[in-house]
Amino acid sequence: MENQIIFYILCGVLGVLPSLIWLSYYLAKDLHPEPKRMIIKVFFLGVLVTIPTILIQLGLRFLFTGRIHDNDIPAPYTLHLDESNPMLFVLIYWFLIISLTEEILKYLIVRTWVLKSMHLDEPVDVMIYMVVVALGFAALENIFYLFGFGFEIKGAIDEVVFKTSILTFVRFIGATFLHTLCSAVIGYAVAISLCDNVRRRLEALTGIILAVGLHGLYDFSIIEAVGIYRITIPLTIIVLLALITFSGFEKLKKLKGICKVN
Repeated sequence: MENQIIFYILCGVLGVLPSLIWLSYYLAKDLHPEPKRMIIKVFFLGVLVTIPTILIQLGLRFLFTGRIHDNDIPAPYTLHLDESNPMLFVLIYWFLIISLTEEILKYLIVRTWVLKSMHLDEPVDVMIYMVVVALGFAALENIFYLFGFGFEIKGAIDEVVFKTSILTFVRFIGATFLHTLCSAVIGYAVAISLCDNVRRRLEALTGIILAVGLHGLYDFSIIEAVGIYRITIPLTIIVLLALITFSGFEKLKKLKGICKVN
């Protein structure tokens, strides 16, 4: 019982820790810090939106395969696409069911709760709040992964702590960072679109498509790719997204005196 309590606390702490570290880093890049209350609110909205995202993903998986879990007996009147066209299903799963749902729902939080806020007074704020939503989302996702991983580990509590810590570090430099970068790219595109009445929708849509595509390719490659491609493709995607993100921050900072969001 004592070991279980330690494990639960460990999952909670290690699940949130990567998000808090990245949050402190990104907030330090904001020359005009946002109100702490607004940051906390948006972070927890990111946490909350994780639940409907997972439910939508499970529903879509069931629609396309008739299963929730791999070992389930396929339900009738569903597509069973994983049996009739496995490769097509793999692409749909990673690019649409996983990537598209996650990026769209994170974006909808900012569109609904942030874009009309009085606290949004310069373009770079859009990127900041998109990152905050992503970090809230990643925090709960990390906790779920750690719980699932921990229950599969057999051994003493020190072994569980060690292996759970390793997974946390891997997600810190991988999945959590990926969430922030993809959301930041969408935030950059949306911020630019708010300053351009002519191509507003095209610019925002371009950012969403780019983020969804690279997110899907990252997930696809770390699971489906073989050999060195399982490392080189995700690494290349992370580097590319990081370059776009950090370049975007610098460009939007220069717009602060020219283009006001509201």
